[in-house]
Amino acid sequence: MTGCAGGDGEDSPAGAEERYYLSLGDSLTVGVQPSEGGPAETPDGYTDILYRTLYDADSTLRHERSGCGGEDTTTFIEGGIAHCEEQYGGRPQIEAAEEFLSEHAGRVDLVTVTIGGNNFTRCVRGIDEVGGGGGPVVDTECIDDGLERIETEAPVIASRLRAAAGPDTQIIGMTYYNPFLAAMLLEPGENPSDEPSEEPSDGTPVDPEAGPGLGEVEGEIPFDATFAGYATEVLETMNESLRSAYAAEDIEVADVEAAFDSADFDVPQEGSMPNNLQAICDYTWMCNTDLGPDIHTNKAGATVIAEEFASLAR
Repeated sequence: MTGCAGGDGEDSPAGAEERYYLSLGDSLTVGVQPSEGGPAETPDGYTDILYRTLYDADSTLRHERSGCGGEDTTTFIEGGIAHCEEQYGGRPQIEAAEEFLSEHAGRVDLVTVTIGGNNFTRCVRGIDEVGGGGGPVVDTECIDDGLERIETEAPVIASRLRAAAGPDTQIIGMTYYNPFLAAMLLEPGENPSDEPSEEPSDGTPVDPEAGPGLGEVEGEIPFDATFAGYATEVLETMNESLRSAYAAEDIEVADVEAAFDSADFDVPQEGSMPNNLQAICDYTWMCNTDLGPDIHTNKAGATVIAEEFASLAR
């Protein structure tokens, strides 16, 4: 793919036809991790882990590692992020993918796509700011816009990828986990840049209906412990739109939402975290006060996602 991050496959056996695994999407696709110098790509994204598994079974397979940090459903189709357009030769990611699939017709065994999470990352303001009069806030109008764009643009992405790949190429999308469940570690009005609690202060199970529901408020709401229920409704609505769009084009779905226990508010024992919050702390940087809070998966989380994809790959 002209302008993409280079493929990272090993040399194919002599005389063997080179086959391809094409990965598309956002920062999860390219293994972005927080660091002291800021977010940076690593070779430990879920696509890299998945590729190593696939290569063990087929050494003719090459990984065409696409994806660009910051991409949302709109920029995936239309462009608009300078460093991504530079990567794709001045085009949106979808056009570069279509060209690659056309040029390698019949030789692409698998396409994975991870897109949609960045429709919401700019909707939480002040998460890294200390103080600030009561802590960060969530722009519900921004959330509504992100959901609307997923509902209308995910079908376009799915349709174009299927048309370019053809009916026989396996394509797998994914649902998302909910990094903003980390707000449950905060008391109302508390700032996430403060040291978070390691467990709920009194062991009381979290009530996901304690705060506002999706569609019940307009404007800004606080990003604190009362945000969990709203965030869960947003995630479920988003993931349902993705499932529907992918199903219409015979695209399979790695259920990362379920793998991260995203809707499971059960507290396994007194004083412990709810299962979904524990998963976020175990698999992402959201509970890390040295390099976080950061929405990206750590290597353990990337491995969980890779396993969901591997279970579907054929």
